[in-house]
Amino acid sequence: MKENDFPRYLTCFLSQYLPGQKNVSPNTIASYRDTFKLFLTYCETFKRLPPERLTMVRLTKELVLGFLNWLETERHCSISTRNHRLAVIHSFCRYIQKEFPENLYETQKILVIPNKKSKKPLVSYLVGDEMRIILSQPDSSTKNGFRDLVLLSVLYDTAARVDELINLKVKDVRLMPAIITLHGKGSKVRQVPIMSNTKSLLASYMDTRKICSGISDTENFLFVNQKCQKLSRWGISYIINKYVEQAKTDIAFTVRFPVTPHIFRHSKAMHLLQSGVNLIYIRDFLGHSECSTTEIYARADSEMKRKAIENAFPDLVPDGLPKWEEDGDLMKWLNSLCE
Repeated sequence: MKENDFPRYLTCFLSQYLPGQKNVSPNTIASYRDTFKLFLTYCETFKRLPPERLTMVRLTKELVLGFLNWLETERHCSISTRNHRLAVIHSFCRYIQKEFPENLYETQKILVIPNKKSKKPLVSYLVGDEMRIILSQPDSSTKNGFRDLVLLSVLYDTAARVDELINLKVKDVRLMPAIITLHGKGSKVRQVPIMSNTKSLLASYMDTRKICSGISDTENFLFVNQKCQKLSRWGISYIINKYVEQAKTDIAFTVRFPVTPHIFRHSKAMHLLQSGVNLIYIRDFLGHSECSTTEIYARADSEMKRKAIENAFPDLVPDGLPKWEEDGDLMKWLNSLCE
């Protein structure tokens, strides 16, 4: 065993195994990298184990549990974040148990560390009128305002994740038929149809948008900033927050939760569900691998549950309240209690 075996195995895991054998996306690799940056920080700060001294033998269940507790108590991470960091370590351990079987027993002990249970919050979403108010805020008479209107319309109409939106290129847009190609998580690609109003907005925007010279037009990003660079996820959030603040001046806009780019995705999914679209189609529209992931929207819509119950079975509960004063024996008994 060499003293630097942990850095060597971690380097192979991040730079060879994940992209070469698992074919995961760069975003996933970056997420895994960030987990191990935190892990190495914990080891060096609290365990006095700098990266050059950390070996596979020292990777124990107790060390991992200490790291997870540190995330919750010191960094105040949520349980879902803690479980995500644990999933990354589990993935590394599944890789390492074949590469370094000498530590197999301790590796197995790490793999049986369970996820911590947490409450699953209901999905927040905007109703149709609230979404309409937000989309009416951009000033389409200005160049930036028109870009923002098209951006928000595409974000809602395609239910795209924010990374899928900022990575949209001109070649991903087809107006005949009206389809947008999204490049999603795990390098998965899906095509989603867009409505006629969004199609008309896109057609006008494609004729007036900024074009970055030096590359083929089809390789240009669809939405760019003042420097002709693709918008960042923070830029998208800034645009949304600006128009949400404007929408709050409307008395019909009563939203009290933060409106993030993902709220647009949730809202589109809920509106499709409320329109009677089959859950299978919504799953494909959102790019989910399993239908169980899409079921969160069915659980969130209490109004649909109420209507479904009313339509499925008659209400057998009588609508009138009993007239207790007509029951002479009962009234006589109640009066006797005070004697």
